[in-house]
Amino acid sequence: MLDNISFTLRKTDKAAFVGPNEMAITTLFKILAGEMEPDSGAYKWGVTTRQSYFPKDNTHYFEGKKESLVDWLRPFSPEDQSESFLRGFLGRMLFSGEEALKQADVLSGGERVRCLFSKMMLSGANVLLFDEPTNHLDLESITALNEGLMKFGGVLLFSSHDHQFVQTIANRIIELAPKGMIDKSMTYDDYLEDDALQEQIARLYA
Repeated sequence: MLDNISFTLRKTDKAAFVGPNEMAITTLFKILAGEMEPDSGAYKWGVTTRQSYFPKDNTHYFEGKKESLVDWLRPFSPEDQSESFLRGFLGRMLFSGEEALKQADVLSGGERVRCLFSKMMLSGANVLLFDEPTNHLDLESITALNEGLMKFGGVLLFSSHDHQFVQTIANRIIELAPKGMIDKSMTYDDYLEDDALQEQIARLYA
């Protein structure tokens, strides 16, 4: 699924991972997030980096969780576990007042996504991995996330089906193909409009 994949990330990279094999991208992200062991090969993060991961399937974070959102978020906040501190992070994701006391296992898809964003903000990570974060969001939430990631000063690895989202955020495109990978520092539109590059990509799928 991931054969002959190799790349080095620079501290200014906002890399969009593209290609029809979504499972390959998800698998790569799980490996880089430490949630899955590779069959072979290795990867290494810099000593000053801290990673936070947004999975495509977030079921295990919420299924069977009867606690309130405040209590759900508490284990992810090692420094300050006070209710007022945690409510502040939930409030940024529109869980204010009684909303912060909702039971974690009854949330909608969009609410789960917003909870995970609160968790990621708490982490203070300078490397973010997002596996299709726009899937359950409305337009207003996608716009807010888009603007936040454009301003983010760390390293970003992400995938999304939202063309505009990828175009406005990514400065590097990495395509995982059956016969290798393409890695180009350019916008998504430039990537798609480069005829010579598209011919090269086509050969990797032939």
